[in-house]
Amino acid sequence: MENKRLESLDAFRGFDMIWIMGLSSIVYVICSLFPGGSDCFLAQQMDHVDWNGLAFMDLIFPTFLFIAGISFPYSLAKQKSLGHNNKDIHLKIFRRAFTLVLFGLIYNGFLYDFDLSQQRWCSVLGRIGLAWMIAALLYIHCSRNARIAICALLLVGYYLLMRFVKVPGAPLNADPFSLEWNLAGYIDRKIMHGVLYRDIFDPEGLLGLVPASATAMMGMFTGEFVKEHKGDGGKKTRIMLASAAALLLIGLLWNFIFPINKNLWSSSFACVVGAYSLALFSIFYYIIDVKGHRKWAFPFKVVGMNSITIYMAMVFIDFSYTARQLLHGVMGLLPNETASRLVLIMGM
Repeated sequence: MENKRLESLDAFRGFDMIWIMGLSSIVYVICSLFPGGSDCFLAQQMDHVDWNGLAFMDLIFPTFLFIAGISFPYSLAKQKSLGHNNKDIHLKIFRRAFTLVLFGLIYNGFLYDFDLSQQRWCSVLGRIGLAWMIAALLYIHCSRNARIAICALLLVGYYLLMRFVKVPGAPLNADPFSLEWNLAGYIDRKIMHGVLYRDIFDPEGLLGLVPASATAMMGMFTGEFVKEHKGDGGKKTRIMLASAAALLLIGLLWNFIFPINKNLWSSSFACVVGAYSLALFSIFYYIIDVKGHRKWAFPFKVVGMNSITIYMAMVFIDFSYTARQLLHGVMGLLPNETASRLVLIMGM
């Protein structure tokens, strides 16, 4: 049983976070310096796909949720070792979820404008907090086999709802997975009285919590496996990579009837992002925790251990002046926001 802190997890979280901080924009600008570079494959991966399909940047936010899932079995074991009872543990789960929802509202500008009709209630942090909370409660109260069944049921049930529950007023042959006629968007329009990110649909809306919770559960299965499995690190890595390959195959096959779509957090997308997250974590785990090669990952670990602070700092702190002083000519190549985030990365 492996109870020590996973150094690879902090590094993996930091690697994921630097793309949120603006590394994607920097890569895009570098690509654009070359003829036709802004249209090359690498540059296209630095932005989100508009609807169906997948780009590298579509994986970043869901991976953060997967990582939050990995850490929970270790966090829970630590709380129990310190003598925390079930009430304390549950309160901590609810408090963390509420805090992330609140931070998400603040990130959306809640402190700047108290006009509730103009408030966007859904957020990335809110999605992480609520999906993680659901998965954490299931982890505490259900056996592993029950959780595996629930995870599968969430993904299959979400597909069935999206596929067969028709939105009122939809044309006879309307695509149930389209922006205009999907069930998730309809529910948000009816319940979320405020601003939706895409006017008629919000990618962090209510129904999407169902498959997102499955993503968090996949992370918890991973953390539980690494912590509890008695095999050596190399064997654990091989099993995780094989599991990632199986998830990828399921996601690609499911894509034929339920397109890979980050906005909808489609069941096929949940499987593919689970495969990516599990495979990449396996590599970080093998290099850092199994082989002991840690020094190279230190910058990632620093970012990973301060991820929420950094995320919120990008809202409240204007780094543009510092960026102008440090980067000078480079500022002309980079968008102002990207240059500011580059300074934040350098500072960390």
